[in-house]
Amino acid sequence: MYEEKTAMDVHILAPVKVADVMVSEVIAVESVVTVREAVDLMNNYEIGCLVVLTEGRVDGIITERDILKRVIGKRRDADKTKTKEIMSRPVWVVSADTELETALQTMLTRKIKKLPVVKEGRLIGILTLTDIARFQPKLLRKFKKLLVKGETPKRIQKVVERYVS
Repeated sequence: MYEEKTAMDVHILAPVKVADVMVSEVIAVESVVTVREAVDLMNNYEIGCLVVLTEGRVDGIITERDILKRVIGKRRDADKTKTKEIMSRPVWVVSADTELETALQTMLTRKIKKLPVVKEGRLIGILTLTDIARFQPKLLRKFKKLLVKGETPKRIQKVVERYVS
C-alpha cells in the first residue's frame, strides 16, 4: 500500500531553476586587475574562472583556457596585461529563476561551460556544467525521500530497483 501525496509534498517535481543549482559565492575581479592578480586569486580559491566586472556589472569571464591561449601562448607579460584585454566576451548570463534546462541549452548552443547569474544586472552567482552534473544525485536523493515506506507498487518497482535504489 502507498500513501497519497499532495502537490505540496511533491514540490521537487516543479521545474528546477538555476537558483537550485548555482553557486552563490562567486569570486569576481574588476577589469583593470592584472592577469597575475587574477591567477593568484584562482590559485588561492582553487577555481577555474573569474567573472570580470566593470563598474560592478558583468563584463566578461576569464578562464584558465583564456590565460593559456591569450597570455602564455602569446608570451604576454601577466604583470602588465589586464583581465579586460584577455577576457571572453560577450558573456552570456542567466537569472536565478531561469529554468535549468533553458540554461543548459544556452550552454550547449553557445559552447560554454560557465554562466554568470545576475539580478538587475548585478552578479549573484555562477552556474557551471560541473554544478549541473553534481545536482543529479541530489535530485535522486529527493526522489528517494518521496518513496513511501512499505510496499512500492509493482508498476514502478523495476524503475526504483534499477535507477533509484
